[in-house]
Amino acid sequence: MKTPNKIKNRIANNMFVKNYKRMWPYIKPYWFPGLMSLVITIPIGSLDAVIALSLKPYMDLVMVEKSVQTAWYIPLAIIAFTCIQGGLTYAANYLNTWVGAKITNLLKLDLYKKMLDFETNFFNTRNSGDIIFMFNNNADLACAGLLTNLKNFVQKLFTAIFLIAVLFYNSWQLAFLCVAILIGAFLPMSSLRKKIDSVMSQSIAADAALLTAYNESYSGNKTVISYNLSEHQKGKFNNVLDGVFRLKIKMLQKTRWLTPVMHVILSVGIGLSIWFGSFLILNGEISAGNFVSFLTALVMLYTPMKSIGSNYNSVLMSFMAIDRVFDILNTTPAITDKPNAKEMPKHHKTIEFKNIGFEYTHNVPVLKSINLTVRQGETIALVGNSGGGKTTLVNLLPRFYDVTNGQICIDGTDIRDFTLQSLRQNIGVVFQDNFLFAGTIRENIMLGNKNATEEELNNAVKMAYLDNFVSSLKDGLDTEIGERGILLSGGQKQRVAIARAFLKNAPILVLDEATSALDNRAESVVQKAIENLMHDKTVFVIAHRLSTIRNASKIVVINNGEIVETGTHEELINLKCGAYKTLYDMQFKDNDRK
Repeated sequence: MKTPNKIKNRIANNMFVKNYKRMWPYIKPYWFPGLMSLVITIPIGSLDAVIALSLKPYMDLVMVEKSVQTAWYIPLAIIAFTCIQGGLTYAANYLNTWVGAKITNLLKLDLYKKMLDFETNFFNTRNSGDIIFMFNNNADLACAGLLTNLKNFVQKLFTAIFLIAVLFYNSWQLAFLCVAILIGAFLPMSSLRKKIDSVMSQSIAADAALLTAYNESYSGNKTVISYNLSEHQKGKFNNVLDGVFRLKIKMLQKTRWLTPVMHVILSVGIGLSIWFGSFLILNGEISAGNFVSFLTALVMLYTPMKSIGSNYNSVLMSFMAIDRVFDILNTTPAITDKPNAKEMPKHHKTIEFKNIGFEYTHNVPVLKSINLTVRQGETIALVGNSGGGKTTLVNLLPRFYDVTNGQICIDGTDIRDFTLQSLRQNIGVVFQDNFLFAGTIRENIMLGNKNATEEELNNAVKMAYLDNFVSSLKDGLDTEIGERGILLSGGQKQRVAIARAFLKNAPILVLDEATSALDNRAESVVQKAIENLMHDKTVFVIAHRLSTIRNASKIVVINNGEIVETGTHEELINLKCGAYKTLYDMQFKDNDRK
Protein backbone atom coordinates (compact mmCIF):
# COMPACT_ATOMS: atom_id res chain seq x y z
CA MET A 1 0.00 0.00 0.00
CA LYS A 2 1.34 3.44 -1.00
CA THR A 3 2.00 5.86 1.85
CA PRO A 4 0.49 9.37 1.69
CA ASN A 5 3.95 10.86 1.06
CA LYS A 6 4.52 8.62 -1.94
CA ILE A 7 1.15 9.60 -3.32
CA LYS A 8 1.97 13.29 -2.82
CA ASN A 9 5.34 12.88 -4.55
CA ARG A 10 3.69 11.16 -7.49
CA ILE A 11 1.17 13.99 -7.82
CA ALA A 12 3.94 16.60 -7.50
CA ASN A 13 5.96 14.91 -10.23
CA ASN A 14 2.98 14.69 -12.56
CA MET A 15 3.83 16.59 -15.73
CA PHE A 16 0.57 18.53 -15.85
CA VAL A 17 0.48 19.44 -12.15
CA LYS A 18 4.14 20.48 -12.12
CA ASN A 19 3.90 22.78 -15.12
CA TYR A 20 0.65 24.46 -14.13
CA LYS A 21 2.07 24.95 -10.63
CA ARG A 22 5.13 26.63 -12.17
CA MET A 23 2.97 28.88 -14.29
CA TRP A 24 0.59 29.86 -11.47
CA PRO A 25 2.43 33.13 -10.56
CA TYR A 26 1.84 34.26 -14.16
CA ILE A 27 -1.75 33.03 -14.28
CA LYS A 28 -2.66 34.48 -10.87
CA PRO A 29 -3.16 38.15 -11.95
CA TYR A 30 -5.65 36.98 -14.59
CA TRP A 31 -7.12 33.99 -12.78
CA PHE A 32 -10.72 35.19 -12.91
CA PRO A 33 -11.08 35.73 -16.70
CA GLY A 34 -8.97 32.59 -17.13
CA LEU A 35 -11.32 30.65 -14.88
CA MET A 36 -14.33 32.05 -16.73
CA SER A 37 -12.89 30.86 -20.06
CA LEU A 38 -12.77 27.37 -18.53
CA VAL A 39 -16.17 27.53 -16.78
CA ILE A 40 -17.81 28.51 -20.07
CA THR A 41 -16.52 25.27 -21.62
CA ILE A 42 -18.70 23.22 -19.22
CA PRO A 43 -22.02 24.17 -20.86
CA ILE A 44 -20.33 23.97 -24.28
CA GLY A 45 -19.47 20.36 -23.57
CA SER A 46 -22.81 19.52 -21.97
CA LEU A 47 -24.81 20.93 -24.91
CA ASP A 48 -23.30 18.25 -27.16
CA ALA A 49 -24.90 15.66 -24.89
CA VAL A 50 -28.24 17.51 -24.95
CA ILE A 51 -28.28 17.39 -28.75
CA ALA A 52 -27.48 13.67 -28.76
CA LEU A 53 -30.03 12.94 -26.07
CA SER A 54 -32.81 14.81 -27.90
CA LEU A 55 -32.57 12.41 -30.82
CA LYS A 56 -34.07 9.53 -28.76
CA PRO A 57 -37.54 11.07 -28.29
CA TYR A 58 -37.42 12.46 -31.83
CA MET A 59 -36.67 9.04 -33.37
CA ASP A 60 -39.20 7.25 -31.20
CA LEU A 61 -41.95 9.79 -31.90
CA VAL A 62 -41.32 10.34 -35.61
CA MET A 63 -39.73 7.15 -36.92
CA VAL A 64 -41.61 4.69 -34.75
CA GLU A 65 -44.89 6.33 -33.71
CA LYS A 66 -45.11 8.53 -36.85
CA SER A 67 -46.17 11.46 -34.63
CA VAL A 68 -44.67 14.59 -36.19
CA GLN A 69 -46.97 17.02 -34.35
CA THR A 70 -45.62 16.12 -30.92
CA ALA A 71 -41.95 16.34 -32.01
CA TRP A 72 -41.89 19.75 -33.77
CA TYR A 73 -40.07 21.44 -30.90
CA ILE A 74 -37.01 19.12 -31.00
CA PRO A 75 -35.36 20.54 -34.20
CA LEU A 76 -35.96 24.08 -32.93
CA ALA A 77 -34.41 23.14 -29.57
CA ILE A 78 -31.34 21.69 -31.34
CA ILE A 79 -30.92 24.94 -33.35
CA ALA A 80 -31.31 27.04 -30.19
CA PHE A 81 -28.81 24.92 -28.26
CA THR A 82 -26.34 25.14 -31.16
CA CYS A 83 -26.64 28.96 -31.26
CA ILE A 84 -26.01 29.17 -27.54
CA GLN A 85 -23.07 26.82 -27.90
CA GLY A 86 -21.60 28.98 -30.70
CA GLY A 87 -21.87 32.15 -28.60
CA LEU A 88 -20.27 30.51 -25.59
CA THR A 89 -17.46 29.13 -27.78
CA TYR A 90 -16.67 32.64 -29.06
CA ALA A 91 -16.65 34.02 -25.51
CA ALA A 92 -14.38 31.21 -24.31
CA ASN A 93 -11.96 31.72 -27.21
CA TYR A 94 -11.87 35.49 -26.67
CA LEU A 95 -11.15 35.20 -22.95
CA ASN A 96 -8.65 32.44 -23.58
CA THR A 97 -6.72 34.48 -26.16
CA TRP A 98 -6.77 37.64 -24.00
CA VAL A 99 -5.50 35.84 -20.89
CA GLY A 100 -2.96 33.85 -22.92
CA ALA A 101 -1.49 37.02 -24.43
CA LYS A 102 -1.24 38.66 -21.00
CA ILE A 103 0.51 35.62 -19.51
CA THR A 104 2.89 35.46 -22.48
CA ASN A 105 3.84 39.11 -21.98
CA LEU A 106 4.55 38.57 -18.27
CA LEU A 107 6.69 35.55 -19.06
CA LYS A 108 8.58 37.38 -21.81
CA LEU A 109 9.19 40.31 -19.47
CA ASP A 110 10.73 38.03 -16.84
CA LEU A 111 12.81 36.26 -19.48
CA TYR A 112 14.02 39.61 -20.81
CA LYS A 113 14.95 40.75 -17.30
CA LYS A 114 16.81 37.47 -16.82
CA MET A 115 18.63 37.92 -20.12
CA LEU A 116 19.89 41.33 -18.99
CA ASP A 117 21.32 39.73 -15.83
CA PHE A 118 23.57 37.31 -17.69
CA GLU A 119 27.27 37.97 -17.98
CA THR A 120 29.12 38.80 -21.21
CA ASN A 121 30.47 35.28 -21.60
CA PHE A 122 26.92 33.91 -21.72
CA PHE A 123 26.35 35.82 -24.95
CA ASN A 124 29.83 35.09 -26.29
CA THR A 125 29.11 31.37 -26.29
CA ARG A 126 25.73 31.59 -28.07
CA ASN A 127 24.62 32.90 -31.42
CA SER A 128 21.82 35.41 -31.91
CA GLY A 129 19.33 32.73 -32.99
CA ASP A 130 19.85 30.82 -29.75
CA ILE A 131 19.24 33.98 -27.72
CA ILE A 132 16.03 34.89 -29.60
CA PHE A 133 14.68 31.36 -29.29
CA MET A 134 15.59 31.07 -25.61
CA PHE A 135 14.14 34.37 -24.47
CA ASN A 136 11.29 34.93 -26.93
CA ASN A 137 10.15 31.88 -28.87
CA ASN A 138 10.17 29.58 -25.85
CA ALA A 139 7.66 31.87 -24.12
CA ASP A 140 5.39 31.79 -27.16
CA LEU A 141 5.59 27.99 -27.32
CA ALA A 142 5.02 27.63 -23.58
CA CYS A 143 1.95 29.85 -23.44
CA ALA A 144 0.46 28.96 -26.82
CA GLY A 145 -0.66 25.59 -25.54
CA LEU A 146 -1.13 26.40 -21.88
CA LEU A 147 -4.65 27.85 -21.61
CA THR A 148 -5.75 26.63 -25.04
CA ASN A 149 -4.94 23.04 -24.18
CA LEU A 150 -6.41 23.40 -20.70
CA LYS A 151 -9.60 24.86 -22.20
CA ASN A 152 -9.78 22.05 -24.76
CA PHE A 153 -9.13 19.49 -22.04
CA VAL A 154 -11.90 20.85 -19.78
CA GLN A 155 -14.32 21.15 -22.68
CA LYS A 156 -13.59 17.63 -23.91
CA LEU A 157 -13.68 16.27 -20.37
CA PHE A 158 -17.19 17.57 -19.72
CA THR A 159 -18.26 16.67 -23.24
CA ALA A 160 -17.02 13.13 -22.57
CA ILE A 161 -18.69 12.96 -19.13
CA PHE A 162 -22.10 14.04 -20.42
CA LEU A 163 -21.86 11.97 -23.60
CA ILE A 164 -20.84 8.88 -21.62
CA ALA A 165 -23.88 9.53 -19.40
CA VAL A 166 -26.01 9.54 -22.57
CA LEU A 167 -24.37 6.26 -23.61
CA PHE A 168 -25.24 4.61 -20.30
CA TYR A 169 -28.74 6.09 -20.38
CA ASN A 170 -29.42 4.47 -23.74
CA SER A 171 -27.59 1.13 -23.20
CA TRP A 172 -25.28 0.18 -20.38
CA GLN A 173 -24.08 -2.91 -22.30
CA LEU A 174 -22.94 -0.87 -25.32
CA ALA A 175 -21.54 1.86 -23.05
CA PHE A 176 -19.18 -0.52 -21.24
CA LEU A 177 -17.90 -1.84 -24.57
CA CYS A 178 -17.25 1.64 -26.01
CA VAL A 179 -15.64 3.06 -22.88
CA ALA A 180 -13.26 0.09 -22.70
CA ILE A 181 -12.21 0.69 -26.31
CA LEU A 182 -11.80 4.42 -25.58
CA ILE A 183 -9.45 3.66 -22.67
CA GLY A 184 -7.45 1.32 -24.90
CA ALA A 185 -7.08 4.03 -27.51
CA PHE A 186 -5.23 6.26 -25.01
CA LEU A 187 -2.60 3.69 -24.03
CA PRO A 188 -0.16 4.47 -26.92
CA MET A 189 0.11 8.08 -25.70
CA SER A 190 2.18 7.08 -22.66
CA SER A 191 5.38 6.57 -24.66
CA LEU A 192 5.16 9.69 -26.81
CA ARG A 193 7.29 12.10 -24.78
CA LYS A 194 10.32 9.80 -24.74
CA LYS A 195 10.13 9.55 -28.52
CA ILE A 196 10.19 13.31 -29.15
CA ASP A 197 12.65 14.57 -26.48
CA SER A 198 15.81 14.21 -28.58
CA VAL A 199 14.20 15.37 -31.81
CA MET A 200 12.77 18.43 -30.06
CA SER A 201 16.22 19.53 -28.89
CA GLN A 202 17.59 19.19 -32.41
CA SER A 203 14.60 21.07 -33.84
CA ILE A 204 15.20 23.98 -31.47
CA ALA A 205 18.85 24.17 -32.53
CA ALA A 206 17.82 24.10 -36.20
CA ASP A 207 15.19 26.83 -35.73
CA ALA A 208 17.77 28.93 -33.86
CA ALA A 209 20.21 28.47 -36.76
CA LEU A 210 17.50 29.74 -39.10
CA LEU A 211 17.07 32.91 -37.02
CA THR A 212 20.85 33.37 -36.93
CA ALA A 213 21.03 33.14 -40.73
CA TYR A 214 18.47 35.94 -41.09
CA ASN A 215 20.25 38.08 -38.50
CA GLU A 216 23.69 37.59 -40.08
CA SER A 217 22.40 38.48 -43.53
CA TYR A 218 20.77 41.61 -42.11
CA SER A 219 23.77 42.76 -40.07
CA GLY A 220 26.34 41.75 -42.68
CA ASN A 221 24.50 42.95 -45.79
CA LYS A 222 27.38 45.22 -46.89
CA THR A 223 29.88 42.38 -46.65
CA VAL A 224 27.54 40.08 -48.60
CA ILE A 225 27.22 42.70 -51.34
CA SER A 226 30.87 43.76 -51.51
CA TYR A 227 32.21 40.19 -51.66
CA ASN A 228 29.44 38.89 -53.97
CA LEU A 229 28.41 36.35 -51.35
CA SER A 230 24.74 36.09 -52.34
CA GLU A 231 25.10 32.61 -53.84
CA HIS A 232 27.23 31.48 -50.90
CA GLN A 233 24.65 32.72 -48.40
CA LYS A 234 21.83 31.11 -50.39
CA GLY A 235 23.67 27.78 -50.23
CA LYS A 236 24.19 28.08 -46.46
CA PHE A 237 20.57 29.04 -45.93
CA ASN A 238 19.37 26.17 -48.09
CA ASN A 239 21.43 23.74 -45.99
CA VAL A 240 19.80 25.12 -42.83
CA LEU A 241 16.36 24.74 -44.40
CA ASP A 242 17.17 21.15 -45.37
CA GLY A 243 18.11 20.44 -41.76
CA VAL A 244 14.87 21.96 -40.48
CA PHE A 245 12.91 19.94 -43.04
CA ARG A 246 14.56 16.66 -42.07
CA LEU A 247 13.83 17.26 -38.40
CA LYS A 248 10.19 18.13 -39.12
CA ILE A 249 9.81 14.87 -41.04
CA LYS A 250 11.53 13.02 -38.20
CA MET A 251 9.17 14.64 -35.70
CA LEU A 252 6.20 13.70 -37.88
CA GLN A 253 7.39 10.09 -38.01
CA LYS A 254 7.66 9.95 -34.24
CA THR A 255 4.36 11.65 -33.40
CA ARG A 256 1.80 11.62 -36.19
CA TRP A 257 1.28 7.86 -36.04
CA LEU A 258 -0.80 8.41 -32.91
CA THR A 259 -3.78 10.05 -34.66
CA PRO A 260 -4.32 7.30 -37.31
CA VAL A 261 -3.81 4.57 -34.66
CA MET A 262 -6.49 6.15 -32.48
CA HIS A 263 -8.68 6.62 -35.55
CA VAL A 264 -8.49 2.89 -36.31
CA ILE A 265 -9.12 1.83 -32.70
CA LEU A 266 -12.12 4.14 -32.32
CA SER A 267 -13.53 3.12 -35.70
CA VAL A 268 -13.39 -0.48 -34.48
CA GLY A 269 -15.40 0.70 -31.46
CA ILE A 270 -18.06 2.25 -33.70
CA GLY A 271 -18.22 -0.91 -35.84
CA LEU A 272 -18.63 -3.17 -32.82
CA SER A 273 -21.29 -0.86 -31.40
CA ILE A 274 -23.33 -1.05 -34.60
CA TRP A 275 -23.02 -4.87 -34.65
CA PHE A 276 -23.83 -5.32 -30.96
CA GLY A 277 -26.52 -2.59 -31.07
CA SER A 278 -28.30 -4.36 -33.93
CA PHE A 279 -28.36 -7.52 -31.83
CA LEU A 280 -29.87 -5.63 -28.87
CA ILE A 281 -32.56 -4.02 -31.07
CA LEU A 282 -33.56 -7.34 -32.54
CA ASN A 283 -33.86 -8.78 -29.03
CA GLY A 284 -35.97 -5.81 -27.96
CA GLU A 285 -33.53 -4.67 -25.25
CA ILE A 286 -33.23 -1.13 -26.69
CA SER A 287 -35.43 0.93 -28.99
CA ALA A 288 -34.45 2.45 -32.33
CA GLY A 289 -34.47 5.85 -30.63
CA ASN A 290 -32.05 4.55 -28.00
CA PHE A 291 -29.77 3.22 -30.69
CA VAL A 292 -29.73 6.41 -32.82
CA SER A 293 -29.17 8.56 -29.73
CA PHE A 294 -26.41 6.20 -28.61
CA LEU A 295 -24.66 6.26 -32.00
CA THR A 296 -24.90 10.05 -32.20
CA ALA A 297 -23.39 10.41 -28.72
CA LEU A 298 -20.70 7.86 -29.59
CA VAL A 299 -19.71 9.63 -32.81
CA MET A 300 -19.69 12.98 -30.99
CA LEU A 301 -17.49 11.40 -28.30
CA TYR A 302 -15.13 9.54 -30.61
CA THR A 303 -14.68 12.21 -33.30
CA PRO A 304 -12.69 14.70 -31.17
CA MET A 305 -10.84 11.80 -29.58
CA LYS A 306 -9.48 10.80 -32.99
CA SER A 307 -7.57 14.11 -33.15
CA ILE A 308 -6.54 14.13 -29.52
CA GLY A 309 -3.16 12.72 -30.54
CA SER A 310 -2.37 16.01 -32.29
CA ASN A 311 -3.60 17.95 -29.26
CA TYR A 312 -1.46 15.81 -27.00
CA ASN A 313 1.56 16.57 -29.19
CA SER A 314 0.85 20.28 -28.71
CA VAL A 315 0.52 19.79 -24.95
CA LEU A 316 3.89 18.02 -24.82
CA MET A 317 5.56 20.74 -26.91
CA SER A 318 4.08 23.38 -24.63
CA PHE A 319 5.18 21.63 -21.45
CA MET A 320 8.67 20.99 -22.81
CA ALA A 321 8.88 24.71 -23.62
CA ILE A 322 7.77 25.49 -20.06
CA ASP A 323 10.57 23.25 -18.79
CA ARG A 324 13.08 25.18 -20.90
CA VAL A 325 11.70 28.55 -19.78
CA PHE A 326 12.00 27.72 -16.09
CA ASP A 327 15.43 26.16 -16.60
CA ILE A 328 16.47 29.59 -17.87
CA LEU A 329 14.67 31.51 -15.11
CA ASN A 330 16.20 29.25 -12.46
CA THR A 331 19.72 29.60 -13.85
CA THR A 332 22.00 31.70 -11.68
CA PRO A 333 24.26 34.00 -13.73
CA ALA A 334 27.97 33.45 -13.19
CA ILE A 335 28.43 37.09 -12.14
CA THR A 336 26.03 38.30 -9.44
CA ASP A 337 25.98 40.37 -6.27
CA LYS A 338 27.19 38.74 -3.10
CA PRO A 339 24.51 38.40 -0.40
CA ASN A 340 25.99 41.28 1.64
CA ALA A 341 27.36 43.37 -1.23
CA LYS A 342 27.82 47.05 -0.43
CA GLU A 343 27.59 50.25 -2.42
CA MET A 344 30.79 51.48 -4.03
CA PRO A 345 31.58 55.06 -2.96
CA LYS A 346 31.73 57.78 -5.61
CA HIS A 347 35.32 58.71 -4.77
CA HIS A 348 38.35 56.44 -4.64
CA LYS A 349 42.09 56.73 -4.00
CA THR A 350 43.60 53.61 -5.54
CA ILE A 351 42.74 50.75 -7.87
CA GLU A 352 44.90 47.65 -7.43
CA PHE A 353 45.25 44.62 -9.68
CA LYS A 354 46.70 41.93 -7.43
CA ASN A 355 48.25 38.87 -9.06
CA ILE A 356 45.49 38.75 -11.68
CA GLY A 357 45.06 35.62 -13.76
CA PHE A 358 42.27 35.03 -16.25
CA GLU A 359 41.14 32.28 -18.62
CA TYR A 360 38.32 32.23 -21.14
CA THR A 361 38.93 28.51 -21.65
CA HIS A 362 40.10 26.22 -18.89
CA ASN A 363 43.90 25.87 -18.76
CA VAL A 364 44.37 28.45 -21.55
CA PRO A 365 45.60 31.55 -19.64
CA VAL A 366 45.00 34.96 -21.19
CA LEU A 367 46.38 37.02 -18.29
CA LYS A 368 49.17 35.87 -15.97
CA SER A 369 50.19 37.40 -12.65
CA ILE A 370 49.16 40.98 -13.45
CA ASN A 371 50.10 43.41 -10.67
CA LEU A 372 49.30 47.08 -11.12
CA THR A 373 48.44 50.00 -8.83
CA VAL A 374 46.59 53.02 -10.20
CA ARG A 375 46.01 56.19 -8.21
CA GLN A 376 43.05 58.49 -8.47
CA GLY A 377 43.34 60.92 -11.39
CA GLU A 378 46.07 58.97 -13.20
CA THR A 379 45.84 58.06 -16.87
CA ILE A 380 47.07 54.54 -17.52
CA ALA A 381 47.81 53.62 -21.12
CA LEU A 382 47.78 49.93 -22.00
CA VAL A 383 49.78 49.06 -25.10
CA GLY A 384 51.24 45.95 -26.63
CA ASN A 385 50.89 43.45 -29.39
CA SER A 386 47.42 42.56 -30.65
CA GLY A 387 45.83 39.79 -28.61
CA GLY A 388 48.11 40.40 -25.66
CA GLY A 389 45.27 40.84 -23.13
CA LYS A 390 44.81 44.63 -22.88
CA THR A 391 41.05 44.65 -23.51
CA THR A 392 40.58 41.61 -21.33
CA LEU A 393 42.27 43.40 -18.42
CA VAL A 394 39.99 46.46 -18.55
CA ASN A 395 36.94 44.23 -19.08
CA LEU A 396 37.61 42.76 -15.64
CA LEU A 397 37.18 46.16 -13.99
CA PRO A 398 33.38 46.55 -14.55
CA ARG A 399 33.08 42.77 -14.13
CA PHE A 400 32.17 41.90 -17.70
CA TYR A 401 34.11 38.83 -16.60
CA ASP A 402 35.39 37.77 -13.19
CA VAL A 403 39.05 37.08 -12.53
CA THR A 404 40.17 33.45 -12.49
CA ASN A 405 42.91 34.20 -9.95
CA GLY A 406 43.81 37.16 -7.76
CA GLN A 407 41.63 40.18 -7.06
CA ILE A 408 40.93 43.74 -8.16
CA CYS A 409 40.58 46.12 -5.23
CA ILE A 410 39.34 49.69 -5.00
CA ASP A 411 40.63 51.33 -1.82
CA GLY A 412 41.37 47.87 -0.44
CA THR A 413 37.90 46.41 -1.13
CA ASP A 414 37.53 43.60 -3.66
CA ILE A 415 35.24 44.82 -6.44
CA ARG A 416 33.26 41.57 -6.03
CA ASP A 417 32.16 42.92 -2.64
CA PHE A 418 30.45 45.90 -4.31
CA THR A 419 27.01 45.71 -5.88
CA LEU A 420 27.22 45.40 -9.65
CA GLN A 421 24.96 48.41 -10.10
CA SER A 422 27.12 50.75 -8.00
CA LEU A 423 30.39 49.41 -9.46
CA ARG A 424 29.28 49.91 -13.04
CA GLN A 425 27.72 53.28 -12.25
CA ASN A 426 31.19 54.49 -11.29
CA ILE A 427 32.83 53.28 -14.51
CA GLY A 428 32.31 54.88 -17.90
CA VAL A 429 33.31 52.95 -21.03
CA VAL A 430 33.87 54.21 -24.57
CA PHE A 431 34.44 51.32 -26.94
CA GLN A 432 36.01 51.18 -30.37
CA ASP A 433 32.60 50.36 -31.86
CA ASN A 434 30.02 51.91 -29.56
CA PHE A 435 26.51 50.55 -29.69
CA LEU A 436 23.80 53.09 -30.36
CA PHE A 437 20.14 52.20 -29.96
CA ALA A 438 17.40 52.88 -32.48
CA GLY A 439 15.90 56.26 -31.65
CA THR A 440 17.15 59.84 -31.56
CA ILE A 441 20.50 61.40 -30.72
CA ARG A 442 18.94 62.85 -27.58
CA GLU A 443 17.65 59.48 -26.39
CA ASN A 444 21.05 57.85 -26.87
CA ILE A 445 22.95 60.56 -25.02
CA MET A 446 20.41 60.68 -22.17
CA LEU A 447 21.09 57.00 -21.44
CA GLY A 448 24.15 58.29 -19.57
CA ASN A 449 21.90 60.07 -17.08
CA LYS A 450 18.15 59.96 -17.58
CA ASN A 451 17.70 62.76 -15.00
CA ALA A 452 20.08 65.19 -16.69
CA THR A 453 18.85 68.74 -17.25
CA GLU A 454 18.72 70.37 -20.67
CA GLU A 455 21.71 72.49 -19.66
CA GLU A 456 23.74 69.39 -18.73
CA LEU A 457 22.73 67.74 -21.99
CA ASN A 458 23.78 70.71 -24.07
CA ASN A 459 27.07 70.92 -22.19
CA ALA A 460 27.76 67.24 -22.90
CA VAL A 461 27.04 67.82 -26.58
CA LYS A 462 29.40 70.79 -26.63
CA MET A 463 32.19 68.99 -24.76
CA ALA A 464 31.89 66.06 -27.17
CA TYR A 465 32.33 68.46 -30.14
CA LEU A 466 28.93 67.37 -31.37
CA ASP A 467 27.23 70.80 -31.29
CA ASN A 468 28.11 71.91 -34.83
CA PHE A 469 26.86 68.64 -36.28
CA VAL A 470 23.64 68.72 -34.27
CA SER A 471 22.91 72.34 -35.25
CA SER A 472 23.18 71.37 -38.92
CA LEU A 473 20.36 68.85 -38.58
CA LYS A 474 16.74 69.83 -39.21
CA ASP A 475 15.52 68.04 -36.07
CA GLY A 476 18.68 68.64 -34.04
CA LEU A 477 19.01 66.30 -31.07
CA ASP A 478 15.68 64.73 -31.99
CA THR A 479 17.05 63.34 -35.26
CA GLU A 480 16.42 59.62 -35.73
CA ILE A 481 19.68 57.70 -36.22
CA GLY A 482 18.39 54.27 -37.27
CA GLU A 483 19.14 50.84 -35.79
CA ARG A 484 22.68 50.70 -34.35
CA GLY A 485 23.11 54.37 -35.42
CA ILE A 486 23.40 53.34 -39.06
CA LEU A 487 22.65 56.88 -40.29
CA LEU A 488 25.72 58.34 -38.53
CA SER A 489 29.37 58.24 -39.54
CA GLY A 490 31.97 56.50 -37.37
CA GLY A 491 33.19 59.77 -35.88
CA GLN A 492 29.66 60.96 -35.17
CA LYS A 493 28.84 57.70 -33.42
CA GLN A 494 31.93 58.04 -31.23
CA ARG A 495 31.06 61.60 -30.25
CA VAL A 496 27.48 60.55 -29.34
CA ALA A 497 29.01 57.83 -27.15
CA ILE A 498 31.42 60.35 -25.60
CA ALA A 499 28.53 62.75 -24.88
CA ARG A 500 26.72 59.86 -23.22
CA ALA A 501 29.79 59.19 -21.06
CA PHE A 502 29.94 62.91 -20.20
CA LEU A 503 26.41 62.73 -18.80
CA LYS A 504 27.24 59.62 -16.81
CA ASN A 505 30.20 61.48 -15.29
CA ALA A 506 31.75 58.34 -13.78
CA PRO A 507 35.01 58.83 -11.82
CA ILE A 508 36.66 55.89 -13.63
CA LEU A 509 36.87 55.92 -17.42
CA VAL A 510 37.86 53.14 -19.83
CA LEU A 511 38.73 54.08 -23.41
CA ASP A 512 39.05 50.91 -25.47
CA GLU A 513 40.71 51.97 -28.76
CA ALA A 514 38.10 54.70 -29.07
CA THR A 515 39.75 56.32 -32.14
CA SER A 516 41.45 53.40 -33.90
CA ALA A 517 38.66 52.93 -36.48
CA LEU A 518 38.56 56.60 -37.53
CA ASP A 519 40.33 58.56 -40.25
CA ASN A 520 42.81 61.29 -39.29
CA ARG A 521 40.30 64.14 -39.49
CA ALA A 522 37.62 62.37 -37.44
CA GLU A 523 40.25 61.13 -34.99
CA SER A 524 41.45 64.67 -34.36
CA VAL A 525 37.97 65.87 -33.39
CA VAL A 526 37.17 62.77 -31.33
CA GLN A 527 40.54 63.00 -29.55
CA LYS A 528 39.72 66.54 -28.44
CA ALA A 529 36.38 65.34 -27.10
CA ILE A 530 38.13 62.49 -25.27
CA GLU A 531 40.59 64.92 -23.67
CA ASN A 532 37.62 66.87 -22.31
CA LEU A 533 36.06 63.66 -21.04
CA MET A 534 39.26 62.52 -19.29
CA HIS A 535 39.47 65.62 -17.09
CA ASP A 536 39.57 64.80 -13.35
CA LYS A 537 39.06 61.07 -13.91
CA THR A 538 41.04 57.90 -13.43
CA VAL A 539 41.50 56.74 -16.99
CA PHE A 540 42.47 53.46 -18.63
CA VAL A 541 43.37 53.95 -22.29
CA ILE A 542 43.95 51.17 -24.78
CA ALA A 543 45.53 52.57 -27.90
CA HIS A 544 47.37 51.27 -30.92
CA ARG A 545 48.25 54.81 -32.00
CA LEU A 546 50.96 55.71 -29.54
CA SER A 547 50.77 59.41 -30.41
CA THR A 548 47.59 59.63 -28.33
CA ILE A 549 49.17 58.41 -25.08
CA ARG A 550 52.47 60.28 -24.78
CA ASN A 551 51.14 62.30 -21.85
CA ALA A 552 49.80 59.33 -19.92
CA SER A 553 50.76 59.15 -16.24
CA LYS A 554 51.93 55.59 -16.77
CA ILE A 555 52.31 53.37 -19.81
CA VAL A 556 51.90 49.63 -19.26
CA VAL A 557 53.13 47.26 -21.97
CA ILE A 558 51.29 43.93 -22.00
CA ASN A 559 52.45 41.09 -24.23
CA ASN A 560 51.15 37.53 -24.12
CA GLY A 561 49.12 38.23 -21.00
CA GLU A 562 52.01 39.61 -18.90
CA ILE A 563 53.23 43.09 -18.01
CA VAL A 564 56.65 43.41 -19.59
CA GLU A 565 57.28 47.14 -19.03
CA THR A 566 55.87 50.00 -16.97
CA GLY A 567 56.82 53.68 -16.98
CA THR A 568 56.26 57.08 -18.54
CA HIS A 569 56.80 57.72 -22.23
CA GLU A 570 60.20 59.31 -21.57
CA GLU A 571 61.30 56.42 -19.37
CA LEU A 572 60.26 53.69 -21.78
CA ILE A 573 61.47 55.38 -24.97
CA ASN A 574 64.99 55.46 -23.54
CA LEU A 575 65.13 51.72 -22.85
CA LYS A 576 67.30 50.15 -25.51
CA CYS A 577 65.55 47.23 -27.22
CA GLY A 578 62.56 47.80 -24.97
CA ALA A 579 59.12 46.53 -26.00
CA TYR A 580 57.59 50.03 -25.98
CA LYS A 581 60.49 51.55 -27.92
CA THR A 582 60.15 48.81 -30.53
CA LEU A 583 56.45 49.56 -30.96
CA TYR A 584 57.11 53.28 -31.04
CA ASP A 585 59.87 53.01 -33.64
CA MET A 586 57.69 50.85 -35.86
CA GLN A 587 55.05 53.60 -35.95
CA PHE A 588 57.14 56.78 -35.99
CA LYS A 589 60.64 56.23 -37.31
CA ASP A 590 59.65 57.04 -40.89
CA ASN A 591 57.99 60.29 -39.83
CA ASP A 592 60.94 61.20 -37.61
CA ARG A 593 63.33 60.79 -40.55
CA LYS A 594 61.22 63.15 -42.62
